[in-house]
Amino acid sequence: MNLEQPLRISVIDPIGPGIEKVKTILFKPFDFRKWFVIGFCAWLAFLGKGAGGGGRPPNIHKGFGQAKEFVIENLVWIIPAALIGVILIIALWLVFTWLSSRGRFMFLHCVAENKAEVKVPWTKFRQHAYSLFLFRIVLGLIGFAAIGLPCLLTVGFIAMIMAGNGLSVIAVLGSVMIGLIIFTISITLFLVGKFTMDFVVPIMFLRTTSCTAGWREFLTILSVNKARFVLYILFQIVIAIAISAITSIGFCIGCCLCCVSLLILIPYIGTVILLPLLVFKRAYSLLYLGQFGPEFDVFSPEIA
Repeated sequence: MNLEQPLRISVIDPIGPGIEKVKTILFKPFDFRKWFVIGFCAWLAFLGKGAGGGGRPPNIHKGFGQAKEFVIENLVWIIPAALIGVILIIALWLVFTWLSSRGRFMFLHCVAENKAEVKVPWTKFRQHAYSLFLFRIVLGLIGFAAIGLPCLLTVGFIAMIMAGNGLSVIAVLGSVMIGLIIFTISITLFLVGKFTMDFVVPIMFLRTTSCTAGWREFLTILSVNKARFVLYILFQIVIAIAISAITSIGFCIGCCLCCVSLLILIPYIGTVILLPLLVFKRAYSLLYLGQFGPEFDVFSPEIA
């Protein structure tokens, strides 16, 4: 492979063609069936992605003590319930990861070839998706081990601070250090996941190869274009902010039409409504990758 850096790699240039891809795929002509089919593939691709929230307890010491007493008094049923809960969470994680791995290739197929198909990419990229699934599981386990242990240590330090046993300074310093470690590991895992979905999956799509082989090929590009990919990640943050702003404005407008705002909250229907943004994000990363040479161009000549 030629490792020479291309003369021009831009994070701005793919924006215009990305918008044109959205127009071509979704609006020329406008077809409800096509939207719902591609929307299903996109929904499957992002299955399991969500956000949650929480609140601050009014009295940490009191709440901690009450929780401790409750657990001690109900260990007979809490332990089996906790085990069942953990098993269910793991099972759902595996199912969602497997389905979304299939969905990533299905959605990529729809965008790259301008086709609204489910059965063809589901069958064609079965082995690719299985390889991606295994890679994501290993990455998830590494992340759990690398972040879980520091989190447990942090909980221990917090318990020491709450107990006030004279080790507060050490506990605070330890918590800060562990927090920095967790932050560093989290960023690393995020970048691995981001590069996998944005670039390694398209390489697998083109080469009909495994995820590890796709990563080896991508690393040859990354090794000589580190600054360019740093800029790519920074610009992805800008795109994410812009998309969030557009989504928020759309949701606010939708609130004026109650039925629209409620539809957006339904996972699959919401994905269909937001499909232009999802197609743009997928097309943008593909167009950026295509700047590194024709061997990385995933788009069919029909919509190139």
